[in-house]
Amino acid sequence: MTYIKWTFRIILLLLIGGFLHYTLPQRDIVYVVNTYEERQDFGGFGDIFWKNTRGATAEAPATRDVLFIEAVRPSGEVSVYRNQDTGFGWPPYFKFDTANLKAEASKVISNEDNPKWMAIRHYGWRNTWAFGGIFPNALSMTPVDGPDAQLIPWFNIILLILLLGVAITLWRLWRNFRLRRIDPVLDDIDEAGDAARGWFSRMTGRK
Repeated sequence: MTYIKWTFRIILLLLIGGFLHYTLPQRDIVYVVNTYEERQDFGGFGDIFWKNTRGATAEAPATRDVLFIEAVRPSGEVSVYRNQDTGFGWPPYFKFDTANLKAEASKVISNEDNPKWMAIRHYGWRNTWAFGGIFPNALSMTPVDGPDAQLIPWFNIILLILLLGVAITLWRLWRNFRLRRIDPVLDDIDEAGDAARGWFSRMTGRK
């Protein structure tokens, strides 16, 4: 039973951690090298990683034009971001300025010889093989002094502290409820079981 409990707890923590890692905003320092538009077909499980795919199925896939931003990190590694509105959906970033972000990215296109370093704020993951390929969604971009600019994730820090406070509060409420309501009932059941075993032993003459 102990192994089952710990397995359940570990899986739950992994799911919560993965959800937060995908949803919470991150910032990459990059320089933009290109913006483009590409036709995408939707209609599978991977649609959960995209926006505006409502109504698409495997039998009747939907087609959408999606904007992309190509960038390069200080290490030389390339990064590709999709540029889609989140609207009032999840995650609740209320992004409605896809066209504006495309214009901003096009304005700061540069190259390795004279890079214009930008901090791209985004959420999501980049994966080239799962679900036909998924991309992080760019939310905004701001200029930075250089590739070594220090970016402190204040939003994530404050939000995680608040979530931790909520989790501790809920755990305390559950613990108090269990101590007051559940544990006494379980103790009564144990006492009743002991009494029943004692009665059975006396009736059968067993010790």
